[in-house]
Amino acid sequence: MIKPLNDIVLLEKVPSEKKVGSIILTKEEKAANVGTIVAVGPGLKDEEGKLIPTTVKVGQKAIYREYSGTEYEDEGHKYILLKEEDILAIVE
Repeated sequence: MIKPLNDIVLLEKVPSEKKVGSIILTKEEKAANVGTIVAVGPGLKDEEGKLIPTTVKVGQKAIYREYSGTEYEDEGHKYILLKEEDILAIVE
């Protein structure tokens, strides 16, 4: 398992499904940049050394900036590691 450091967030990219007749096609949702948060780092320390924790939580669905982060693939799952500031919104 990947354990993010500092204010880094690990998201699993959310696939979108498209049904054509009786066939379901799955493709990565590129336009929306949506992912499910699977791990978060502890946060960043301020100038005084006090920890400022991350505000996002595991299990939330998030929209993130396009062209941000580092992609990672493991056992058929696609992930992206990015800074918390690159998350634009939480989908509720």
